[in-house]
Amino acid sequence: MSETTTGGGRRVSRRTLLIGGSAAGLGAGVAAYAARDELSRMWWRLPGVDKPRKAGAVDQPGAEWIAASGANWRWADRPDDYAIDRVVIHVVQGSFDDAVRVFRDPGHRAAAHYVVRRDGHIAQMVRELDVAFHAGNRSYNERSIGIEHEGFVSKPSSFTDAMYRASARLTASICERYDIPRDREHIVGHVEVPGTDHTDPGRHWDWDRYIRLVRAVRVTRTAT
Repeated sequence: MSETTTGGGRRVSRRTLLIGGSAAGLGAGVAAYAARDELSRMWWRLPGVDKPRKAGAVDQPGAEWIAASGANWRWADRPDDYAIDRVVIHVVQGSFDDAVRVFRDPGHRAAAHYVVRRDGHIAQMVRELDVAFHAGNRSYNERSIGIEHEGFVSKPSSFTDAMYRASARLTASICERYDIPRDREHIVGHVEVPGTDHTDPGRHWDWDRYIRLVRAVRVTRTAT
């Protein structure tokens, strides 16, 4: 779904802009329902309802903030406008630097919330409250956090112990923040997203090991 930018810099889906023009063809009842649905997702535009945003702040302690291009994600106020109930695991098919470079490129039109390096270093590129274009499926983008991992699906050596452990801590923290069960129904591979043509994280990603590590992490929930 293509999008355009308002004068304030926020992104509005093309569907929103076309609601009025399509009303006659859809019929008054259907058009009114579509408009109400879209407006219910845009409540954060009203003054005073945005969550606080501090430049450079990260959701995951210890992560490095590297901002993705604004063309590669959509402003939101999750989980108040979209419930978060999935973590999607990706593999870059390249290096950590490759992922950072393309996610900062406005022409790429995609980015994940996080990128994990071979040595376990984590970069956050999109805030968790915002919708990153990572899954190739609008519904999954709106409901999930995307984690990219440096490496190649065809190379088992890509997936180091440091990477597994750092990623598992990150996923466990995300699950704690949003009450997501730590299981394979809610922690999924990109290949499992409906409609995708991607194969990552691939057959060499050790899901049994990863889920064990995620479940072993003890996360202390901080007061907000």
